Amino acid sequence: QVQLVESGGDLVQPGGSLRLSCAASGSIFSIYFMAWYRQAPGKQRELVAAISSGGSTNYADSVKGRFTISRDNAKNTMYLQMNSLKPEDTGGYYCNADLVTTLRERRWYWGQGTQVTVSS
Repeated sequence: QVQLVESGGDLVQPGGSLRLSCAASGSIFSIYFMAWYRQAPGKQRELVAAISSGGSTNYADSVKGRFTISRDNAKNTMYLQMNSLKPEDTGGYYCNADLVTTLRERRWYWGQGTQVTVSS
């Protein structure tokens, strides 16, 4: 089995910072793309940022210049550094990974999410 576990969500004031982590574990052979999605109440889940195994990154326009995605391939862990947080950044943040298991099966996996609330 494969597990993705997010952590780091919290209540923070506007202008504050948070660092989210996503740790992948289990029967993993290799991980290709990893990404962060978020979902606000009553809205569809949207892509926030993505990173390839080689370190190429992609960001939603709404977070460019404020958020930084990174990963540690040796630890199978992905991070999201979020600065200058705004109330509209509030939502559940979900880790997503495109990986190959030790049985050589390739598929996308989701974590359970971590809540980020930006409010004064």
